[in-house]
Amino acid sequence: MAAKTLGIAAPRKPVLSVSARRIKDNAADWHNLILKWDTLNDAGFATANNIANLKISLLAEDKTELENSSLASERSEEKVLPDYNKELEALCEDLQATLDSLTKIQMKMEKLSSTTKGICDLETYHYGEDNKRPPLFHTWPTAHFYAASRRLSDMYRKELLLKRVVVEELAHTTDRSLTLSYLSMWLHQPYVESDSKLLLESMLLETEHRAL
Repeated sequence: MAAKTLGIAAPRKPVLSVSARRIKDNAADWHNLILKWDTLNDAGFATANNIANLKISLLAEDKTELENSSLASERSEEKVLPDYNKELEALCEDLQATLDSLTKIQMKMEKLSSTTKGICDLETYHYGEDNKRPPLFHTWPTAHFYAASRRLSDMYRKELLLKRVVVEELAHTTDRSLTLSYLSMWLHQPYVESDSKLLLESMLLETEHRAL
């Protein structure tokens, strides 16, 4: 009797295939990595803003010193500039640390794209180039996941390259306008396209991390 009762239990939801599980995990990883990137980007902007403000202050101070006597200028340099230089150096080290963390995140993004490419290659091996492949979830073919992953990865790779330039140049430029331009570049992330969030949300919907 007990055996019969077990036999009529409600059917379970089908277990995802290994490939589907990996794709679903990758989508969750994309979500988490982008959240971490955004948090680091905000922290990096705060540091870059402090660097920019300090640079502008130093430039104004240098201009004032040039208008004073050489003796007054020497005394001002002895008392003020060393402390400011130490502060600037510390801020630059903080910004470099943020860049290093962003680099690690981007490397993980590349790995996600590589993993998805491997799943596509495995499907090609099993189904061939011309045969229709059943979708792993709702409508997206596996190649669509790779295209989305590759596109996101390329956006953040280009953005990382830009941030490296900002980190290298921000503390060294003596031009106020250029300093503010570098700050704006960091904040607005021009290489992260406006539809990147939509692309991520579509991936999460397709993999059932978001309710349809």
